[in-house]
Amino acid sequence: MLRTMFVLAMLPVRVLSGIVLPWFYRQLPTRPERKDSTKLQSKAQTGGLLQPERKILMQQKLITLAVAALASGTALAQSSNVQIYGFLDMGFSHRSDSYNPHVGSKNSLDSGITAGNRLGFKGTEDLGNGLKALFTLEAGFALDDGNHAQGGRLFGRQAFLGLTGDFGTVIAGRLYTPHYTFLSAVDPFKAGTVGRYRNVYDVGVDAGGENLLDPVRVDNTVAYVSPTFSGFNVTAAYSANAIGQENQENGHDNTVIALLPRYTNGPIDVGVSYHRIQDNDSGAGVFSLEKPKITDLTVAGTYDFKVVKLAAIYDRNKITASNNPLPNQGNNAKLKSWLIGATVPFGKHAIQVSYTQSKWDDFTDDSAGKTKQWAVGYTYDLSKRTGFYAAYADLNNDNEKGNKAGKVQRTSAIGDGSNGGTTYQSGFQFGLKHAF
Repeated sequence: MLRTMFVLAMLPVRVLSGIVLPWFYRQLPTRPERKDSTKLQSKAQTGGLLQPERKILMQQKLITLAVAALASGTALAQSSNVQIYGFLDMGFSHRSDSYNPHVGSKNSLDSGITAGNRLGFKGTEDLGNGLKALFTLEAGFALDDGNHAQGGRLFGRQAFLGLTGDFGTVIAGRLYTPHYTFLSAVDPFKAGTVGRYRNVYDVGVDAGGENLLDPVRVDNTVAYVSPTFSGFNVTAAYSANAIGQENQENGHDNTVIALLPRYTNGPIDVGVSYHRIQDNDSGAGVFSLEKPKITDLTVAGTYDFKVVKLAAIYDRNKITASNNPLPNQGNNAKLKSWLIGATVPFGKHAIQVSYTQSKWDDFTDDSAGKTKQWAVGYTYDLSKRTGFYAAYADLNNDNEKGNKAGKVQRTSAIGDGSNGGTTYQSGFQFGLKHAF
């Protein structure tokens, strides 16, 4: 591929040097015949070189320099690399079993079911001595209606600029959190379709449209990814304000600190994610928390036996706020979640299964709510870039069958890669995806 691109890039130079340049030379008037070389040399030494000959030499030099400049520019272009890429997903969804008894089932043609539709630009430039500049600009959109995703942002999925070299990689901009990047890789459903692990996190602790218990992206972020040593590397990130531009005196900024040590070697992929956000807004989410501090600690990993790939996640969110909604916890509340799952590949086919559960824990009685979800999925690769998928998931909230006094009302729902589940607790989907 690179050889083909190089040949195509050098084609204009070859045409100029092999065809155009000789043609120009033939069009130029010939030099006058030197009948007396001694006389010409004498005139040249005294500044009396014949004008036609001087003009011919100058024209030839200018044409040669122009071709050399074009060749030089083409060579410089080879040190930079820009790629246009994208992902498209369209399918059918059926959702039912709303925890609101007055809401019936729903059928819809949805896009971005397995993952969000996107159009992106990414590239690198070789700066020499092993140092490279890199960037990514990635826009999200809905394929079913053509609208922008991520609240209408132009490059709402990702937008960053950075440097990479022997020291590692440093980038700054709007980024995926290390937490989400890692867990979406562990989840058998890759955080997509109705089977995604994230469904049990959607419990109403959010700000600016972002779920603070399972944050996906953060603004105003600087991140560092270390080199990999024998399969081990570390990602660290800091955000001055996770949602939107920084405020005056930074009084209401939502600061984030994230750390992810990860070990990947052969069949093993395991890591520990630490993510802390200080939300300095009042009334965050449906719980109306007062300036909550949310600390998330996750241990997760996969082991690939080739015939089956096993996955496991254990996650604990601790919320500190002056108006904690749970009884018997003072200013603290804890949400514990876990997942076990597997992917079974066979040829172009694969089957995914998972069981996920989360529970508010107050350690003193059973007044905290619980959500449980099981899911099964199927994929078939039509090619390396195009595939078919299907998935079914069923979710159960404690509040569906009544609550004890003081029990937290769980409102988790069956969402997917781009679409929320509103109030539905059961869903089936199938569709087509294509990457380019």
